[in-house]
Amino acid sequence: MRVVFMGTPEFAVASLEAIIEAGMDVAAVVTAPDKPSGRGQKIHETAVKQCAQKHHLPILQPEKLKNTDFLDHLKSFNADLFVVVAFRMLPEEVWNMPPLGTVNLHASLLPQYRGAAPINWAIINGETKTGTTVFFIEKEIDTGNIISYREEPILQEDNAGSMHDKLMYSGAHHLVDAIQNIEKNNYRSIPQKLEMSDQVLMTAPKIFKETCKIDWKRNTTSTYNFIRGLSPYPAAWTYLISPTGEKLMLKIFDTEPYLTPHLSKPGSIGSDQKSFLHIATDDGWISVKSLQLEGKKRMPVEDFLRGMHDINNFRIETGIE
Repeated sequence: MRVVFMGTPEFAVASLEAIIEAGMDVAAVVTAPDKPSGRGQKIHETAVKQCAQKHHLPILQPEKLKNTDFLDHLKSFNADLFVVVAFRMLPEEVWNMPPLGTVNLHASLLPQYRGAAPINWAIINGETKTGTTVFFIEKEIDTGNIISYREEPILQEDNAGSMHDKLMYSGAHHLVDAIQNIEKNNYRSIPQKLEMSDQVLMTAPKIFKETCKIDWKRNTTSTYNFIRGLSPYPAAWTYLISPTGEKLMLKIFDTEPYLTPHLSKPGSIGSDQKSFLHIATDDGWISVKSLQLEGKKRMPVEDFLRGMHDINNFRIETGIE
């Protein structure tokens, strides 16, 4: 079976590698155009492009997916199936082109967590399991008929980074199995539906900077899940207010929750100035383990406290001062 692979970030590379290792005929790879990034605005190639180059595969990098030249070029590969992992929304002219359709690997158990950031939102919402879904792309995003699921537990110590890596590799093998079953015509195409009528449909919208601001008025468990659901990227953040009133952005990466009753206001700081930094929630404390102060590198809390001799005189902005 002849496939065209479409993807952009590192998450998609494991799937492309697995497809190649399985001996499938990858006719071409479609990925995002090269873009300048960083301080020097150096041109960077996508992770998928670098992988495709390593395997000497034809590469297409269209600016517009409805461009006639691109569509003609894509059609010329005569692929049986298109395979999509972490790419952009496809127009019908693309996903409806191959005779066997276009399949997508999504990092959630659909229909739960449709959208751009399923891994982050599953952890933020305190889910104890997630997984990957392989489904056929249709007009509405993430709504097509499902081919198969593969579950993955979310452990208490997991964050968005660790779940990204778990799903990247387990999803790659899941995708290969699904493609092989399509090739053998040994699969069912199942419409998406909620298992129970009272089940709440969760979504996974794109995450912006303001989305990542910590609300210290929430309870300890919710705050802990929020921070780990955004760690290490894009990272949860808060404002640290100095004794002189200077406002500094503080990114927080690793924490531990302590459900200990207290009389302190949410956002209050407690520290021995050497080894621990605790921030109060409404029903406990968040113990910060690693963080990054504006203009500095990420560091363990001990290194941070070494340079902040009067941390107990600082406060966290909560909006309830």
